[in-house]
Amino acid sequence: MSTAPLLVIAAGGTGGHMFPAQALAEAMLARGWRVKLSTDARGARYTGGFPHTVEIEQVKSATPARGGIAGKLTAPFKLASGVLSAMMGFRRDRPTVVVGFGGYPSFPAISAAYLMRLPRAIHEQNGVLGRVNQAFAKRVDAVACGTWPTALPEGVDGIFTGNPVRRAVLDREAAMYIPPGDYPMSIVVIGGSQGARILSDVVPNAITQLPEAMKANLRVSHQARDEDAATAMEIYARAGIDADVQPFFTDVPARFAEAQLVISRAGASSVADISVIGRPSILIPYAAATADHQTANARGLVEAGAAIMIPESKLTADSFADSIETVLTNPDGALQMTLAALSVSRPDATERLVEIVETLAKKSP
Repeated sequence: MSTAPLLVIAAGGTGGHMFPAQALAEAMLARGWRVKLSTDARGARYTGGFPHTVEIEQVKSATPARGGIAGKLTAPFKLASGVLSAMMGFRRDRPTVVVGFGGYPSFPAISAAYLMRLPRAIHEQNGVLGRVNQAFAKRVDAVACGTWPTALPEGVDGIFTGNPVRRAVLDREAAMYIPPGDYPMSIVVIGGSQGARILSDVVPNAITQLPEAMKANLRVSHQARDEDAATAMEIYARAGIDADVQPFFTDVPARFAEAQLVISRAGASSVADISVIGRPSILIPYAAATADHQTANARGLVEAGAAIMIPESKLTADSFADSIETVLTNPDGALQMTLAALSVSRPDATERLVEIVETLAKKSP
């Protein structure tokens, strides 16, 4: 067996958990570490982007907060079985450090690390701790925060690392910003990986209310779900607005870099991308997010003066049109929003996570 230090990364099966986990895995492999990913069957389906040298270990997991009565009754037993399995694996190949990125699939590995007194840390992407990270916040050696400030239990000190962003975003870090003016301008509308219905309902109608001269200059990139795309396209077309409406954009970083304004949900990854590239934004937090964590995600940009936040409860076409016009008729203010976004960005988030891992490794017996 290799004598290289071993990092075990534990993460739930969503992009929000997996992306920073992948970034850390790549960085530690480059430093000569071995890396294993601990997740469940669902999480294993999201591992296509991980380097092939990362060993994927599936453990039993469950989510007690969801499902029917039977699911809730059996969840503790599945989690316990996962913990025992993780401990057996750790005894065969003892990790130097264990890092959890949230989600119930991270529960077994972090539990095993706690019971075996292995150096361990968690990374929280959002401004409010998820259930599993909340449970372990006082039982790990370090709590890394992707969003600042993050609401933490009393007595827990977080380390603001930021959220790692993909290479395509880093390649456009602090991209030159062309302030809005009487020339072609771009707006990007994005509501998470699959769009957001409320944005497709409100934003096209808001944009049609803008002054005619402004509309003539606009190019809109709008990410909308398939079932919402036709209506959005029709509204844009009727108003004579040049709009590209798709269910998914593969080149979001490039579109952000070209934009005068980004309209977005406040998911942790979206906020990180907006910050690193540096763009004025209007953020609409997802009202049903657990513990309203998207509002917490947006807070850093809003307080820095980089973003306008509009709660869903106050979202109307009229109010939205006013906010868009405020940004696009104030080039100096828009430029200041860009600089403010960059001021709270953490393009070195992955390196900050690496520092935590290497510091914990020194404590490993």
